[in-house]
Amino acid sequence: MKRDSRLSSVLHALLHMAEQDGPMTSDALAQCLGTNPVVVRRTMGFLRDAGIVSADRGHAGGWRIQADLRNITLRQLHEALGEPAMFAMGIRNEAPECLVEQAVNAALEESFAEAEALLLKRFSQITLADLAKDFARRHAAVRRARK
Repeated sequence: MKRDSRLSSVLHALLHMAEQDGPMTSDALAQCLGTNPVVVRRTMGFLRDAGIVSADRGHAGGWRIQADLRNITLRQLHEALGEPAMFAMGIRNEAPECLVEQAVNAALEESFAEAEALLLKRFSQITLADLAKDFARRHAAVRRARK
């Protein structure tokens, strides 16, 4: 089953954008992400609708972060992307007649719900500022190692 990597891609793009003084074009972001500019525009459209980014049109246009990095959580981004499924696993049959499968479904559904709630709680605690700080720390360490 193919995994939904949009959250990871959005975080990658937003951290690149945070490092820029001005807007970044869809082409530039696509190059950073190794994807097509159309994919960038479609994905950024979700973030624009959520008020996280804005788009400037014209020759010097592009995407820019609209909100304070300290106020943007991973959970908000997950929600802006339409809350894609957290797990690739699932139950085999939604409405089984078999009592064994009903017991299996109950255990799995409860476990999935608990794991998703825990993950969403953690996503609520991590901000873009946290990721930007971690990137800055890693970048500084690489620069020191190269000297």
